[in-house]
This record gives sequence, C-alpha cells and structure tokens, in this order.
Amino acid sequence: MRVFALKTCDTCRKALKAMREAGLEPEVIDVRADGVPDADRAAILDAFGEAALNKASATWRGLVEAEKAQPAATLLAAHPTLMKRPVIEKDGQWYLGWKADVQAAVIG
Repeated sequence: MRVFALKTCDTCRKALKAMREAGLEPEVIDVRADGVPDADRAAILDAFGEAALNKASATWRGLVEAEKAQPAATLLAAHPTLMKRPVIEKDGQWYLGWKADVQAAVIG
C-alpha cells in the first residue's frame, strides 16, 4: 500500500495514524518532498480526473487565472501540492481522501 500525502496535512496524519493502528505499514510518498512519479500522476488522474485537484488549497488560491485554466495533468506536474490528499493505492485500487468509505476499504 502506498499513500501520497503531505507531512503537514492533518488529514494525512490522521489517515496514517489509523492505518498504523490497524497494523498496516504503508509506504508514504510526500508529494512536496518526493514529488509524484509521472506514471502515478497519470493513474491518479485516470481514477479521479479533475476531482484530484484540491481547489480549496492555498496553492490553488495562489495561482493566477491563466494557470487555473491549464489541464489537471499540467497543474499537478507543476504543483504536486494541488493534489487532494491523501491518495491511497492499495492492491491496484485508488482511493482519494479519508472519509468513512475510504477508511472502510483501506482498513476494514
């Protein structure tokens, strides 16, 4: 299992804590420090499309209108912190966020 997260993100910290308490030890990819590999970014966009963008983030608010008009793939390549978090890949299935449905699928 891999978790694309930010170490400063409260939701990501909660998700990782819950996973570890459930006996899971996910591989954590910090999107700011490690970036998001091209193949993973493409898979995330295939799974979630525009929903993968966090339009409530400070990063999004800091973009000019011309940047906001760019395709999601271009935006996430240039600004990996625009990705909604956490993004979890487990057994080839992708999950976005940490709501009850994702928690049930990931930790049971």
